[in-house]
Amino acid sequence: MGIVETAHNVRVLGSGNPQTVVLGHGFGTDQSVWKHVVPHLVDQYQVVLYDNMGAGTTNPEYFDFDRYSTLEGYAYDLLAILEELRIEKCIFVGHSVSAMIGATASITRPDLFTKIVMLSGTPMLLSDSNYYGGFEREDLDQLFEAMRDNYKAWCLGFAPLMVGGDMDSIAVQEFSRTLFNMRPDIALSASQTVFTSDARSILGMVTVPCHILQSSKDLAVPLAVAEYLHQHLGGESIVEVMTSDGHLPQLSSPEIVVPVLLRHIRCDIAT
Repeated sequence: MGIVETAHNVRVLGSGNPQTVVLGHGFGTDQSVWKHVVPHLVDQYQVVLYDNMGAGTTNPEYFDFDRYSTLEGYAYDLLAILEELRIEKCIFVGHSVSAMIGATASITRPDLFTKIVMLSGTPMLLSDSNYYGGFEREDLDQLFEAMRDNYKAWCLGFAPLMVGGDMDSIAVQEFSRTLFNMRPDIALSASQTVFTSDARSILGMVTVPCHILQSSKDLAVPLAVAEYLHQHLGGESIVEVMTSDGHLPQLSSPEIVVPVLLRHIRCDIAT
């Protein structure tokens, strides 16, 4: 394995099919968030799993606070992984912030991406006068303050809100586990990047076809965001709203999400 592969815990699975699916996870999780999805892909595709820098499974010494203060730092990592693996084309599935990481990477190298499947993706979580993102500035200030005060207590409150279940839920427990695994100062820095970034200005430069998948109820990403993406992306796009609940539907509602995800991976947008 190369240096980039090792740093990001890259795993390549599958039957040797030349068609590659790359799975990118969101804030507070790691590649294990795809555990219900991977078994349905490995017989048909080469599957690439990796951890974004800062995830609890990565070496915290590798986390560069300046580099990861913008989404570009994560996008360059994704391109480096594809280059090191010598992947010439892939279907990229990005959950949450990784939807925008994939979009950002595709602007630099559109040739590497057949399509991007955006699961619970959003260009901006913060609302302003012309855009409803789901969070107000006051909400974020309180969120960051709570993380500074008592990170573990914050995790216990944040996980059920995002997943959409109580603490007895296996999905909530799983998200709590991956949140706990992050070093608190890295989690704070990464969350500030994710929650305050604004990718709206780059959407028109994304020419790769995008499949936008959205839960019908997601505290972090309102339904209006999916339509906003559809209207502002530079290439072809399609929206499907699923009857799932929460921001991590591949964990909380795999029976609903996995068939939809597989269909969008296998089928292109009808022209």
